Amino acid sequence: MKTLVIAKDGALSIQEVNRPRYGAYQALVKTIACGMCGTDVKLLHRTFKGFPESMYPVMLGHEGVGEVVEVGSKVTTFHVGDKVLLPFVDADEENLPGLGSAWGALSEYAVVCDPAAPDAPDCAFAQTILDDDLDPVDSVMIITFREVLSSIRFFGIQPEDSVVVFGCGPVGLTYIKFLSLLGVKNLIACDILPEKLAQAKNYGATHLINSKEQDVRAAVRSLYPDGVDFALDAAGFPSIVNQAMGLIRDRGSVLCYGVPEKEEITIDFSPADYNWRVIYQQMPRKREEGQAHEQVLAWMRSGQLNIKDFISDYFPFDQAVEAYDKLLSKKILKKGIITF
Repeated sequence: MKTLVIAKDGALSIQEVNRPRYGAYQALVKTIACGMCGTDVKLLHRTFKGFPESMYPVMLGHEGVGEVVEVGSKVTTFHVGDKVLLPFVDADEENLPGLGSAWGALSEYAVVCDPAAPDAPDCAFAQTILDDDLDPVDSVMIITFREVLSSIRFFGIQPEDSVVVFGCGPVGLTYIKFLSLLGVKNLIACDILPEKLAQAKNYGATHLINSKEQDVRAAVRSLYPDGVDFALDAAGFPSIVNQAMGLIRDRGSVLCYGVPEKEEITIDFSPADYNWRVIYQQMPRKREEGQAHEQVLAWMRSGQLNIKDFISDYFPFDQAVEAYDKLLSKKILKKGIITF
């Protein structure tokens, strides 16, 4: 099969490798599509936690959808023809020598694990079978939807809370949309691009701040003199933690979603009140992500959530290297999807 590989120097290439092996409680899937995300960017920069340079080269991709083509002898959950979220290709030195795995879903074939198996891995509980009426290509966006909803639940945000969201990219817009659907009315979007702020307003933001043109602290404090309950970093910049310190109320929280590029930060809490929290959700638990699936589908089926609103670009797999060049140069406005 072909797979997308990041070399030790960060260069991308499509390489021919063996198909992944699978066990009695696993199934082989043929990949249909895979989403592009900020995790991929950090892996390309070789700054993602848990992926030292010694692990490279690595197979890229984690937002995959595939069709089951073979099943292990003890599989009871999956059947040939099922469309399944989150297939992965694990490192396998004997079968895939010299390759590490950054989940590896940007491969022509990948593997899912039966959640009914004894001692099933955590990922199995998010490797969900898609309903037949769902477009499997666009359904890669469901992975982001579930990650965001499970993170909102972990953060404990309630309808009566006030929230500033930094960053109106695909993840930030999803947070704004979901917080609005959950009844949050005091919702501030912060970005430097007017077009992204306009999208945030359409998705439910009640206040907009252009951080390139406005003093964010002054703007937030004019709306909420005592500060907000939560300031959420959806952009993945550790500097936002310090910027948010002057925005939160006493016992307020700075929320950080995703893996930062540096594994240490220095917090200047001089602008903050005496009591505050910084909470990181670097990677949602897969079981919790799977538990968010039904609510996401309910919003989609009710018409409250239109999956197409969050997708801007599609690229064939043979153009994956060029697609990531566009992602790195910020030429993909919303979600980019690689198709097979």
